[in-house]
Amino acid sequence: MFYTKAAEASSPSPLQKGERAGERGPFARKPMPPHSKRASSPRPSPPSDGGEGERRWKYQGWINQLYTPARYEYRGKLATARFERLCLAEYAEVFKTVCVDAAYYTFPSEKHLAGLMSQVPPDFQFGFKVTDEITVRQFPNLPRFGARAGKPNENFLNADLFSRAFLKPCESIRANVGVLMFEFSRFHPGDYDHGRDFVADLDRFFANLPGGWPCAVEMRNRSWLAPEYFACLRRHGITHVFNSWEAMPPVSEQMGLPDSQTNPDLVAARFLLKPGRRYEEAVKTFQPYDRTREVNDEARKAGTALVNEGKAAGPKRKTLIFVNNRLEGNALETISAMLDQLDG
Repeated sequence: MFYTKAAEASSPSPLQKGERAGERGPFARKPMPPHSKRASSPRPSPPSDGGEGERRWKYQGWINQLYTPARYEYRGKLATARFERLCLAEYAEVFKTVCVDAAYYTFPSEKHLAGLMSQVPPDFQFGFKVTDEITVRQFPNLPRFGARAGKPNENFLNADLFSRAFLKPCESIRANVGVLMFEFSRFHPGDYDHGRDFVADLDRFFANLPGGWPCAVEMRNRSWLAPEYFACLRRHGITHVFNSWEAMPPVSEQMGLPDSQTNPDLVAARFLLKPGRRYEEAVKTFQPYDRTREVNDEARKAGTALVNEGKAAGPKRKTLIFVNNRLEGNALETISAMLDQLDG
């Protein structure tokens, strides 16, 4: 939910001078309210959280932390529809990037992308999860897949479809595309006999894509984080997404793997779950996402290290870090803690 380029970080704007990193730093546009405001203000009930679509910034648990209630009230009460329709604008007053999960469930349209752009500043950077029509090898047995549930996906890693249905609409906001993330759910033995077979498919796919797009791959098979995988990404200028997830090694461990930083100009990380914790358990433990309920020191230190390294790398480096409420209970406080530990 924040990003940095070394050139920006080294030259704070007048609004940033004299502020603590956790309140107003090179990754923020206005300060987050102090803890006293959070503690003294009542909170509306949070929405149910299905983890889908664009709820990544639409948490009512963030009201009085990030969001101002009066902007979304109607006759003295929070208007949920107004909040969900308009809160991205206030979000973008603080953060410079957001992960749009809606693109995972359906290909983006120019109209939808224009609607997002209408709420953010010209330099805002969107992270998009690539549509599962491209990244799922076999459709899960879920109702939303209808007759295709449980069947092989004939469009898996279809470069032509991805170029037509995903990249073409994104051309309209290309300057604001920070990263396109190919999130591959955990593959099972029936999907691939060996990790090298997946790498071969990746190699063919990226070889057939137009160049110049900021693409990244997020894996969920820890044993496939091998030299051949990293070499494939490096060959095509693709970023490996450092990700904190149930069955993955901690981000700091991934960072320590030889050649795991595969693109010198783009680094991306997603802090989603504590390794070893299931998604359902995290939802039950952390809702309504209004405060930190469990500190994850490893994740905080890893996030800080990525930002420090990005700032030191030079003006070409872009670092994007996305933090989920289900890591500690409140992503805003996790980010603030990461920024408080920055060098300098």
